[in-house]
Formats: sequence, C-alpha cells, structure tokens
Amino acid sequence: METQSFSTPVQYNKEKNFPQLEMSIFRRITEKPWEETDSRVESLHTKSFRAHDRKVALYIFLCVVGSVFFLLFAATHMRIALATDWVPMPEPFLLWVNSVVLVAVSMALEFSRRLVNTNRDGQLVFFLGGVLTVLFLVLQIVVWSELITLGYAAQRNPSNAFFYVLTALHALHLLGGMIAWCRAFWRMRKRDADYAHFRLSVELCAIYWHFLLLVWVVILALFVST
Repeated sequence: METQSFSTPVQYNKEKNFPQLEMSIFRRITEKPWEETDSRVESLHTKSFRAHDRKVALYIFLCVVGSVFFLLFAATHMRIALATDWVPMPEPFLLWVNSVVLVAVSMALEFSRRLVNTNRDGQLVFFLGGVLTVLFLVLQIVVWSELITLGYAAQRNPSNAFFYVLTALHALHLLGGMIAWCRAFWRMRKRDADYAHFRLSVELCAIYWHFLLLVWVVILALFVST
C-alpha cells in the first residue's frame, strides 16, 4: 500500500508536466538563432558595438574603393616596368592649383565637422566645401582639355591612358559624394531636423573627402615620379 501510494503521485506529475516538456522541445527545435531579436539588436548597438551602421557601411565601401585604386596603381607600376613606350605626361600648373582646391575642400569639411560636434553652426563652411568640390571638377575638365589639346590623348601613350582612367574614376567618386553632400546640406537647412542625424552626415562626408584627398595625392605622386 505504501508503495502504491508513493508511485501514484510521481506518475501523475510526469503526465501533468509532459505537455510542457513537449512544448519546450518543440520551441527549441523551431528556434532560429540566426535571426536577431530586438533585445539582441539593442545589445549589439549599445554595448559591444558602438559604431553607427552608416559609418561601418562607409568604411566597408572605402575598403572596396581603396582596393580598386590599389589594383590600378599596381597595374600602372607593372606597365611602367614591362614597357619601353612609357612617355611621362607634362604637369600643367592648373593641376597643382586643382590639388590645392581639393585640400581646401577637405579642410572645410573637417572644420564644419568640428563646428557641428561642438554644437555650433557649420552650415556656411559645409556649403563652401561643396562649392569648392564643384570647382575642382570643373578645373579637372579644363586640365583634361588642355592635355588633349597638347596632343596627350588617351590612345597616344599608356601613361596618358592610365592618367585619364585614374583621374576620371576619382572624379566619379567625387560626383557620387556630392549626392551625399546635397542630402546632408538639405538636412542642415531643415529647422526641425534631427541634430544627431545631420551631425553624422557631416562627419561621414568629411571622412569620405579625406579618403579621396589621399587617393588624389597618391595619383599625383605616381605620375610625378615617372
């Protein structure tokens, strides 16, 4: 009798807890660990990973762009080493003026970023950076026109072709950056704009222009040294 009275409650409890155990197993089987829940996403952004998504995306993009330019630089060096028909291009004075303009653009955007980070109005300086970028692109077209007029067309020599490819690709990236610049400037002009949002936009523009300035310096050094 004692054995029966002891075994009956145990059997009853197992039968009672069986549906809960079955639901727990089903929940674990159907769990999707690759999908982030809201709590996991919040922990990712606020604790272990403090960089903003847009900034991370920009850094990844710059790594890709830098790889493309690096491959072109390597191809230029190999073409110089393997060929005897490499004729150095002239260095128009306007090319150096254009370089100074690009340095001024980078300085203007950096100064604007610092003003915005210290809660001051950097709208005018940011606008100046965009205007100088347009001036750089216009002067670059003038430089290409002068070189072609002097007989340094792309098909005449490998050095000409590499110069036009590298500088044109650099100009295309500046044009793409101007789209982001226009969006950032539009956010700065809105009175009800989110301050943190357009502050991040100004910072991303500054980073992007600093990178393109570095690429431009490498392009100049590459062709001046040959």
